[in-house]
Amino acid sequence: MKPMNPQRKSPNPKTRRNRQIVGILLLAAILLFFGLVVFRFFYITVSGQIDGVNLADRTRRKYTQETVLKAKRGTIYASNGDVIAEDSNVYTIFAVVDRKYVSIDDKPLYVQDKAKTAQVLSQYLSLSAAQIKKILSPKSKKAFQVEFGNAGKNIDLATKNQIDKQKLTGIYFRAQPARLYPNGTFASHIIGIAQLKDAKDTAKDSNAQLTGVMGIEKYFNRQLTGVNGRQQIQTDANGYELPMSKIVTKKAKDGDNMTLTIDARLQNNLETLMQNVQDKYKPVGLNAVLMNAKTGSILAASQRPTFDAATMQGLGNVWRDTLVEDAYEPGSVMKVISMAATVDSGHYNPNATYQSGAVTLDGSTVRDWNYSGWGTIPFSQVMPRSSNVGMVHLEELMGAATWKKYLERFHMGQKTGITLPGEVSGMYQFSRAIDQANTAFGQGINVTAMQMMQAFSAIANGGKMVQPQIVSKIKNPLTGKTTTYQPKVVGRPISAATAANVLDQMRQVVNNKQIGTGTAYQLPGVDLAVKTGTAQIANPKGGGYLTGDSNYIFSVVGMAPASDPQYILYITMQQPQKMTAPAETILSSIFKPLMTRVLSYGQTSSGATTKQVTMPNVTNHSTAEAKEALANAGLTPVLVGSGTEVVQQLPKANSRVLAGQRAVLLTDGAALMPSVTGWSKNDILKLAQITGIQVNFTGTGYAVAQSIPANSVITTNSRVSVTLQPR
Repeated sequence: MKPMNPQRKSPNPKTRRNRQIVGILLLAAILLFFGLVVFRFFYITVSGQIDGVNLADRTRRKYTQETVLKAKRGTIYASNGDVIAEDSNVYTIFAVVDRKYVSIDDKPLYVQDKAKTAQVLSQYLSLSAAQIKKILSPKSKKAFQVEFGNAGKNIDLATKNQIDKQKLTGIYFRAQPARLYPNGTFASHIIGIAQLKDAKDTAKDSNAQLTGVMGIEKYFNRQLTGVNGRQQIQTDANGYELPMSKIVTKKAKDGDNMTLTIDARLQNNLETLMQNVQDKYKPVGLNAVLMNAKTGSILAASQRPTFDAATMQGLGNVWRDTLVEDAYEPGSVMKVISMAATVDSGHYNPNATYQSGAVTLDGSTVRDWNYSGWGTIPFSQVMPRSSNVGMVHLEELMGAATWKKYLERFHMGQKTGITLPGEVSGMYQFSRAIDQANTAFGQGINVTAMQMMQAFSAIANGGKMVQPQIVSKIKNPLTGKTTTYQPKVVGRPISAATAANVLDQMRQVVNNKQIGTGTAYQLPGVDLAVKTGTAQIANPKGGGYLTGDSNYIFSVVGMAPASDPQYILYITMQQPQKMTAPAETILSSIFKPLMTRVLSYGQTSSGATTKQVTMPNVTNHSTAEAKEALANAGLTPVLVGSGTEVVQQLPKANSRVLAGQRAVLLTDGAALMPSVTGWSKNDILKLAQITGIQVNFTGTGYAVAQSIPANSVITTNSRVSVTLQPR
């Protein structure tokens, strides 16, 4: 019997349908996947991007090495060519403590002898050996490197070189851009400072640039700041340059160089004189401005408190440039302006008389400074006696409308437009009769020192009022294009005859020994015009004014020679804390030497002088004493060295030299290369003679470049190349 073949069971129709659907879906998925892949490749081919990343750019970057060509911030010069501010580097010291950090041939690159390293570094950093050793021994065993806080930052090149000579294993430096201010305390708030925006800028970006944050550095930051360049080379996958690769270079554009109107010799002299007053009498504030009356050029200007721009010591005392940012009541020096208005408006009769002592307006009494007055006196004595009551009567004769018109003509309540940041406009009260009268003798009106200088220029300049200027020229180092700042007449508030009349009255202030309030400012053989001032200070805790012998702003303005003023010198002193001498004695200790010096220059447009002086003997004296002696002699000191005592000098003691000449002083300690930019060949030869360095000159004229950076340590074996160019 044959076995029966079992019949194959047919699939269920529903199952068959499900299988077909699954197959169709699977096929569709496969087709969709491949379609997306094809689309993706097509998209990449057409767009050249993946996830927003440009493949061509990424490849180019991968095989291109780019180097930033750093731009140099523009150099700031004094009018005689001396460097005031220039680019430099400072350094942060750090130590590698990870014992795994070794060279290819297994030489240690970390700190091995911590005790020795600490002992050596303690000689250069403001930390003890014990403190340094503790820093070199961090608790974390995973620490790779350590730093030394503020003590290890802002190290200059000279100190870095000294530490490098010690050959300490594991000690390294990180450079960062910095601004070098070789003159230290030198019109510091006017020049200002440039620094990195953030203390972490260099860590984030080694190419971070300096930014001006005060003074000229801030106002002209755009012009001074350069534009970094780029250099690109093609490399292989390992970063090596490809043969025959094209080097693409975009040159850096250095910032513009600036020349200021400041005369370095006069400025250094002023700084010394002001510091003497600051140290001896401790005023809360002290300002001084010396200006060319004809051009408005600021020849010297400073303030106290101030700071040393080289070390930043004292920067926290006051951030403001008080010459333009502080408004104050000027006191009796304002009588120069109100008298000019009275004369010019035709209301001045010198022979008419008035009762001095006191006058009442709006229920308020105005008194003369001596309270009792001088009886009935002529108006010709208002200026020499500095009579408040007389000025009130003259303001009444003019009338408020006329007086206000002259205040506007003299630009009171308006900014001068000087190229310094933060200038304020000041203000004056004029609603009541007493307010109007008060402004005539410098009360109830707020001004800045630069506003007063601008107004004074009309008196000194035959009625023409010139704008104060601090910048002489700006030069593009790439194109040579130079922008020169010309004198700017901003108004003619009075006639030449009025200006001459007021100058004659100011002569009486200094020359009339019977009634003049400014006889302390007399200079033998000099025709001076002077006005003194003593301004009350508003009580910050309420109405009225402060009381007490020293709670005033004492001031003096002088113009010389009075027959045709070339210079205006204005000094203010606020609240001397040790007033051991009369105010005029204190102020004259600045006024007389500085005015004598500028007049002795007979300064021409080139700043030339022919006066000879005797070189003082400053050898074996402290550097502070030497600087003061040279400044008083009319010479410009140049310190070469890191010590505090002078061991050698050129020119030699008692020799006859030209006023304003550089005197090179070698101190004890390591000799440091100064910045010689702007120096004559003769000055540089003096430096070579006193230090023993060898100098090679290129060109003729004055120094514009040097091969050894400023503040570098130099020895008798040092060779420096100096490039000279005509001015």
